[in-house]
Amino acid sequence: MSSWKDFLVNTATDVETQFDRLKSRLSGRLDAETPYRIIYYRGFGGPAPGAVWVKGRVLRQRDLSTPSDRDTFWQNLLATYQRFDSDEVPDVTVRVEAFDQTYTTTTDENGYFEVTIHPPTDLAPGRVWFPVRYSLDGIMQPVSAEETTNQPVAKDGYLMISPPFSQFGVISDIDDTVLVTDATNLLQTARLTFLGNAYTRLPFAGIAAFYRALQSGAVTTLFNPIYFVSSSPWNLYDLLVDFFRIQGIPKGPILLRDFTISPSFLSSEGHHTHKLAMIRKVMDVNPELPFVLIGDSGQQDPEIYAQVVRENPGRIRAIYIRDVSEDRRDEMVRELIRTTAAQNVPMLLVNDTVAAAEHAASLGLIDPDTIPEIRADRRADKE
Repeated sequence: MSSWKDFLVNTATDVETQFDRLKSRLSGRLDAETPYRIIYYRGFGGPAPGAVWVKGRVLRQRDLSTPSDRDTFWQNLLATYQRFDSDEVPDVTVRVEAFDQTYTTTTDENGYFEVTIHPPTDLAPGRVWFPVRYSLDGIMQPVSAEETTNQPVAKDGYLMISPPFSQFGVISDIDDTVLVTDATNLLQTARLTFLGNAYTRLPFAGIAAFYRALQSGAVTTLFNPIYFVSSSPWNLYDLLVDFFRIQGIPKGPILLRDFTISPSFLSSEGHHTHKLAMIRKVMDVNPELPFVLIGDSGQQDPEIYAQVVRENPGRIRAIYIRDVSEDRRDEMVRELIRTTAAQNVPMLLVNDTVAAAEHAASLGLIDPDTIPEIRADRRADKE
């Protein structure tokens, strides 16, 4: 017999399906003036002759208001509602233009699209970010509510190709690793997510300076790519982009997942499966690059990273786990630490960003001269 949790999830899933069908039938009549929006997620790839993975979404949605540190409770709640109430646009053709090449694809039932791009081999040396343009075939809309002239629906963005001189890449969790979320407390997580904005959310102390040091490496003329992987829904993408920009955290691809009311989304197994799949994708497009993994002890990051170590012998330089859990959980993490140590991969359970930075400096991952800046950044964040 199904548990009460399974019953609630299955009921909610059925309600969501019926609601989406009703909304789709009504959207043509009620939302005829709602503009199309192309939302692109930063694409990424490895050095030539590699491939670049590009993903985005097409919605009927009005532009979200720009966040402010003066926004009220109700303004933040309204912005959250708009993020999750967007109308996806299925079966529309998306044109992707990059490197003087054109690709076309079609959105799925949830409005998502994906394209694999093959860049030329003679890319400008030293360049990391490259322009990409997205447009919708056969769809025109007014420039603004006051305009009568229509124009194509298009969006300009950038994709990242890690350069051949990178020493290593960084794959980082977000919740309770970069961003204070308290993911083990469902009510607290919901309060921070739904009632806050990019200005009210808090980073872990010193994290921005530490990630800048990792991106620069031990030689500051280098560029080490940073990838952010989370089980948060794509609906929060704009909030995370704004948060990273405000806090001075280095820019990089942010890999989230589709929001559905389903057993897989709510389960720990779904969390594990998604994060592992995204980590594999990042490592696959950078087959020659070693990695540093950063996460927290609150969910399954240590277990996932230990599996990554098993699957990729010799490619993981270090693992840093922020300790945000109770003592009973810590003992489980320490067992995984012993497991990875047997494969010559240090996994550290740390309470403080500076402790991770000092260890990274000892391995030659960051310039030791950045430690005072990381300490100062930690003090400023705490204040």
